[in-house]
Formats: sequence, C-alpha cells, structure tokens
Amino acid sequence: MITAKISVDFNKETGKIKPMHGVGQPPAFGMDFSMFRYLTEAGIPFSRLHDVGGMFGGSRFVDIPNLFPDFEKDPSDPDSYDFAFTDKLMTALVDAGVEPFFRLGITIENYVEIKAYRVYPPKDSLKWAKICEGVIRHYTEGWADGFRYNIRYWEIWNEPDNEEDPLKNPMWRGSMEQYFELYGTASKYLKDRFPHLNFGGYASCGFYAIAGVETDPNAKATAREEYFVEFFEKFLQYVKKNNCPLDFFSWHSYASIEHTAIFARYARKKLDEYGFVNTETTCNEWNYMINLRGTPRHAALTAAMMLSFQHLPLDSAMFYDAQISASPYASLFDPLSWKPLPTYEAFRAYNELYKRGREVGLKLENAPGIYAAAAKGEDAGAVMISNTNEEPAALSVDFECVSCRLISENCATEGENAPEIIPANSILLLFTR
Repeated sequence: MITAKISVDFNKETGKIKPMHGVGQPPAFGMDFSMFRYLTEAGIPFSRLHDVGGMFGGSRFVDIPNLFPDFEKDPSDPDSYDFAFTDKLMTALVDAGVEPFFRLGITIENYVEIKAYRVYPPKDSLKWAKICEGVIRHYTEGWADGFRYNIRYWEIWNEPDNEEDPLKNPMWRGSMEQYFELYGTASKYLKDRFPHLNFGGYASCGFYAIAGVETDPNAKATAREEYFVEFFEKFLQYVKKNNCPLDFFSWHSYASIEHTAIFARYARKKLDEYGFVNTETTCNEWNYMINLRGTPRHAALTAAMMLSFQHLPLDSAMFYDAQISASPYASLFDPLSWKPLPTYEAFRAYNELYKRGREVGLKLENAPGIYAAAAKGEDAGAVMISNTNEEPAALSVDFECVSCRLISENCATEGENAPEIIPANSILLLFTR
C-alpha cells in the first residue's frame, strides 16, 4: 500500500479556484425543472446549452431554427421569434444560480445518413448573425419582452469538424471554408453589436492525434483525428488573417485524464503562437469512461479530472452531461429514481474549493493515481483528494483537520479527523479552520 503524503501551505496563495464543475445539458425533464435544485446545491457555475431537449432541440429549445422557425422572416421583427419554451428554461437556470453558456447553432443529427435537416450552412451568414443578435438582445437587453440576464458566453456552432466528409458530418453539412466564413461574419457582426460579451467557438472535437503521438511515438492517428487538428490550425490562420474576434476557444474530450491534459496544453500553446494570448480556453464537453456510469470509480475519475483541470492552462470546463436520461453520457442522475448518482458528489465536493475561492500551495508525494487541490476562504480552508487507484492508500497530512467527508462505495460519511486510509475509488474532503 502506498502512503500519500500531502503538504499544504495555507499562507501561500497560488491563484483562484477555476469553474471546472460546469455541466452540459441541465437536468430538465420536459418542463419540469425541479431537479435544478441539485445544480444550486453543487454550486454549478455554467450549463452549456447544446443538445437541449433531445433530437432537434425537442423542436422548442435553444436551437436557432426553434427560436427563429422561418428563415425568410425579418430578424428585426419580434414576431419572427418563438422564445416561449427557452424563456422558461433560461429563467429556471438563472433562478438556480447557474449561468447559461449559450450555443448558437443546432443540435447534433445522429442519422444524417438517412436524411439531414438542419445541419446545412445557413443560406445567408449575415442574416443568421442578425437572428443571433435578436436572441442575444432578448436575453440580455430585454428586447421582445425579454430579460436582462448576465449571459457572457455565446458559442458559434458546435463541432463543425466532426467529419471531413460533409455527407457524414452530423453537425455541419458544409465545407471547412464555409464554417470559417460563417464564424468570421457572425463573430465580427455580434462583437461590434455587443462588445462587452464573449464570442467564440468552435467546440472542437478534440486533439486525439496529438495525444497519441506525444504518449506513443508509434501511434497512428485516424484520418478523422488528423482532420480535427488540421481544422484547428486552419481556423486559427483564418481568424488571424481576417482579424476575427476570438474571446474564447472551446474544445471537447472523451479521453483519459493524461491525454486531456495534453489537449489543454496544446490548445493554449497554439493560441499563443497565433497571438491569441488573451483568448480563454474551455473544455466545454467532456466525460471519461462513460461505461462506468453510476459507479464510485466514475465519481473518482470525474473528480480527478476536475482537479487536473485546475492545474492546467484552462479557464473553465463543462461536463457532458447532467440530463435525466438513460444515455450513458447522462452521468449525474438515475433516470428512474431521479436520485443523484455517485458522480454528482464529485461536483458537490469540487464546489467546496470553488466557493472558498483562493487556491493555496499543495504538494503531493508518493501519490500515483491520486489528485488533490486546496483552497481557503475568509475563515476556513478545504482540501479535496481523489484516489483513482483500485487499491486503498495510506494518508499522511501536515495540517490539522477539523472535519472530513469521505465519498466511497455509493455513500458519504462524515468524520472529525483525517482518515488514515483513503479507500480505492473514493473522494475525500478535509476541512480546516
């Protein structure tokens, strides 16, 4: 058994605890938003609004064709829009203390080989941008009997790089160049209209080819994985050449903790190389080992990923996802009982760091497979530890613990002192004065 040694210097502030416990689809069931109380309890900072409501956005939610059903109508006319159902969703999120991260675009169409409906490039990019302007005005400026919500992030489309062949792409039945033109037109128009808001994209599928080569020189990426990287490089070339706004760059990962860390460093490095040093990066769709859904191991791995994110050149992250569904991606709630699954506890635990705000110095020794971070607030501190090993580990700490919370084997237990053993696949919170 290893003995993990953890040293914490609560007098050494190293930065802020970042919002790494955001989620994708919120746990709405039809128009029942009662489960949003769990988002409030876990202090969820963001809910990314993509794939909301099921196929085609449930024909009512978020997607531009749902909000603006007839593209031939006038974007300046409030009667051209249908905000009814999305209004209810947005209000419920804001009331729960969650900031919407709004994806401007469409829901994935998983059966484009049968027929594609909404994944085609807009017929007129500037008109599409003006439609998006109406949506943003409605939710941030009160236009069309709307609201004045603090929604800072507006994402232009999702995964246009999903497949190089447009006939196979469930997100974008157009060319790479057509997406760049849409992004350039929309980002410039919207940033000029709303200079105080953040516009970006493009929700990249990820950088699997990079991780494979870095970890195994003999690894061979698929053509699709290589296309992801090619798309990113050419996107950066385009936005730099055309002086397009890029307030944030979003990307996705369903890879391991180690590979996702490589993705994060790669994205930051490439942005900096192209001069986008102030562009934020967000991994706004991720989930590792979805086949472990509902298990303590998945909870421990999810906690470890968030703790890893905290120490990477990354500004935020959003887990995919928090919906109430039988989908393996819906990893936070049981779709039959509507009770939280073990992985939900990882988000609640991370929030103990986030609400304290300031990260402090932490040193881990002899701790393979163990992840940790520490934070302090005005009156007290907290340390979060995840043991992703299949075996327990002994624990040695150099600070006084006044209470603790251990999450393992589908239960959470409270105590006064730091335990001497961290069980396999568990999450531990230690609280200090």
